[in-house]
Amino acid sequence: MGQLSFFPDVDEKEVRRVVARQLKQYKALKVAVKNKSEQIDEGKENIFPILNNEQSDKQIVVRQIDRALDYALDEVEREIIKRKYLSTSRMKDITVYLDMGLTKDQYYIHKGEAIKLIATALGII
Repeated sequence: MGQLSFFPDVDEKEVRRVVARQLKQYKALKVAVKNKSEQIDEGKENIFPILNNEQSDKQIVVRQIDRALDYALDEVEREIIKRKYLSTSRMKDITVYLDMGLTKDQYYIHKGEAIKLIATALGII
């Protein structure tokens, strides 16, 4: 008999790929939202050419990812995501788990759970 689950079976690799792409875009979107706010504060809107006029979508995406990171993850999961996906430098998994004092198995369990939680919080799965 199979294990009962509240969620339908999903391709974990695809979920990981989609969440990683969203987190990478999140870094740029967060900067874009901050820059736009700064421009408005200075009274200098649209100092750069605009090819995509979806500013409100950017703000929503940033708020929702912020909320997912703040409320859906525990401290260890949040730290893994920040180090692995939100750092300004590329971090290898081995570097992250050694720096955090985790075993390889602990790291991948926490990382996998964090990815699933983020995907759930954002409505990806």
